[in-house]
Amino acid sequence: MANLFCYVPMKYDVIIIGAGASGLMCAIEAGKRGRKVLVLDHSKSIGNKIRISGGGHCNFTNINLNSENFLSQNPHFCKSALSCFTPQDFISMIKKHRIKYYEKEEGQLFCNGSSREIINMLIKECNDAGVDIRLNCLIKKIKRDDMPVSPFKVLSDNGMIESRSLVIATGGISYPELGATDIGYRVARQFGVRVTSLKPALVPFKLSPGDLKTFRELSGISMNTKVSCKGTEFRGDILFTHRGLSGPAILNISSYWENGDEIRINLLPDTDVYEMFRIRHQSKVEMENLLSGFLPKRFAHTWCEKYAGSKPMNQYSVKELRSIAQKLRNWIIKPAGTEGYRKAEITCGGVDTDELSSKTMEAKNIPGLYFIGEVVDVTGQLGGYNLHWAWASGYAAGQYV
Repeated sequence: MANLFCYVPMKYDVIIIGAGASGLMCAIEAGKRGRKVLVLDHSKSIGNKIRISGGGHCNFTNINLNSENFLSQNPHFCKSALSCFTPQDFISMIKKHRIKYYEKEEGQLFCNGSSREIINMLIKECNDAGVDIRLNCLIKKIKRDDMPVSPFKVLSDNGMIESRSLVIATGGISYPELGATDIGYRVARQFGVRVTSLKPALVPFKLSPGDLKTFRELSGISMNTKVSCKGTEFRGDILFTHRGLSGPAILNISSYWENGDEIRINLLPDTDVYEMFRIRHQSKVEMENLLSGFLPKRFAHTWCEKYAGSKPMNQYSVKELRSIAQKLRNWIIKPAGTEGYRKAEITCGGVDTDELSSKTMEAKNIPGLYFIGEVVDVTGQLGGYNLHWAWASGYAAGQYV
């Protein structure tokens, strides 16, 4: 068999696989240090997830960010990178490029214009730092002859390339239509670096057949609630879809949900429901009409049909009202599953953080091999946290590669 690595190699100090948020930030920082940097990506364009972030306006960070906004088997791992590159650091970067932005709810920052402004900024920074970027580049094989002294050899359809530092910034496997693949996890396993279990996260739920039959006609209805699972709770909107439940609170809780778990929804988080019932107990207003003053009318009708019936308030017993109040504040749903990686915003799990230096993102047992961004077992909540993890982890590795 022919030797795949017989070509005379092109040599770089750093090869970064993945032209997304983390890879480009790492390239910029390494290039500023005078490193000869090459970024490779199989896509025809850079920053595909940046482009769709925030509905096309790029939710690029969150000013309320802290380590508690991230899920990982090691909850402390992200702290070092986050402390070295803060939301203010990224804000300074976009101000330098005169990109205007605004704050939405809960500290989320978005571009006034489109996410293309962020992508153009990263391209400009890469050009200024002397970074080479090659797109439409298929990685065929990666190897290292004698660890840890020999360089990494990357065979692509552009030829063979060598470097002392190899950075895996390939993201997860969510949004496969944007070109997501499992190459990052395969490279980790090839070099003996553990990968934790993976699952889709920030993803809508599918309802069970019984619940779907009851609630599918509510598609498009949203309401502000509290959603909890196994002691974790999020306040925010839920949205009924033709297949199940979505909305910010649902997407957030999905990262903590496992198959078979129940989720609990407080439909009236700002109301003492039983007290409201007690005050109106002697009235002739129908239960459905009363709840329609607090909840969308179609939902109130459907929910009452399933859980409470609808008759004048003065015909309910105190025991019935207590039970209905409890159900409204603790509505239990057992999802049939999620919409999967196709609809997931992020992949939960990844390269085991016990295998990496939290300061440099380098594999502890494979000198010169780095993992950054979504491919690592650090998953942010909704609201700019995942993009900021990409910036911060890329920045951290860029100081050392």
